[in-house]
Amino acid sequence: MKLLLIGGGQFVGHHLLEAALAAGHQVTVFNRGQSRTQWPAGVELRQGDRMGDLAALQHGEWDAVIDCCAYFPGQVRHLAQALRARVGRYVLISSVSAYAGFESANDEDSPLAQLPLGEDDPEVQGQVLNGRTYGPLKALCEQALLQSWGADAALCIRPGLVVGPQDPTQRFTYWPARVARAGAGEAVLAPGLPQRELQFIDARDLAAFVLQALAQGRSGAVNVVTDPGALSMQGLLDTLAQITACQPRWVWVDDAPLLAADVKPWNDLPLWLPAQHEFAQFMQVRNQRARAWGLQTRPVADTARDTLAWWQGLAPEQQTFTKAGLAPEREQALLETLA
Repeated sequence: MKLLLIGGGQFVGHHLLEAALAAGHQVTVFNRGQSRTQWPAGVELRQGDRMGDLAALQHGEWDAVIDCCAYFPGQVRHLAQALRARVGRYVLISSVSAYAGFESANDEDSPLAQLPLGEDDPEVQGQVLNGRTYGPLKALCEQALLQSWGADAALCIRPGLVVGPQDPTQRFTYWPARVARAGAGEAVLAPGLPQRELQFIDARDLAAFVLQALAQGRSGAVNVVTDPGALSMQGLLDTLAQITACQPRWVWVDDAPLLAADVKPWNDLPLWLPAQHEFAQFMQVRNQRARAWGLQTRPVADTARDTLAWWQGLAPEQQTFTKAGLAPEREQALLETLA
């Protein structure tokens, strides 16, 4: 296939590019040239700003565009208007965060989130991306795609938490790195209930699925996550102990004391979402449609091992957890007061 990749310089886009080239597809990348300066042989690079300068995309035809970095509906509409007559299909990397709520498990027909502002309100385009607006804006991006492209040629990919090598968010990487530096018997703060379910998707499995769904001519929305109930927090930590040959001592602390100590779910302790919380079933999304379409997911041990190896290969200054995770001093203080 001839593919136009929007973004392509980081994480999900990086793995999509690698997978597409490995499969023999012809890839054109369009981005601002800020996240990457060197590209694999055979990649055609076109540079511009999707909202301000699409001159580089005025010519050319592609079988599909894969949009890795749409966060506002105007971005989707602007790109769709420029490409509609010259591209067969549009794949939008959306998110399971687009659902309206997580009090119960969501499937692809569950209601989507809404912002209090209308889609065409100028303030929508000026919304700051944060935990409150990210999901509703992704839902508006999907809506803009359907309106601009039509349902038959639009594919909305809704991944859960994306993990693996190259992850800039640090949300999964924190745990293999934390376990790897633990001494034998060292206390490691483990949040919530040991059997609390976890769910995510390796970026490489996500990339493979996107290309497979395109080849199959799929359209509509699809949740791309590991199977609900297949992994728990205890299971992850035990797996990390095995792959790192470290055996810390897990100190389980319930949700309530952590919240009372102002420990932030998801950020201070990645992957932790309290059981009695607005995101209680965020990691229990239904993935039957993706499995029916052929989704394959690798063992969590492989994801953790590869993520740890990637992190250990970074420069020392890049190994500091500044976006997610507890600083060692704060973890120790919490253990002393809560354990």
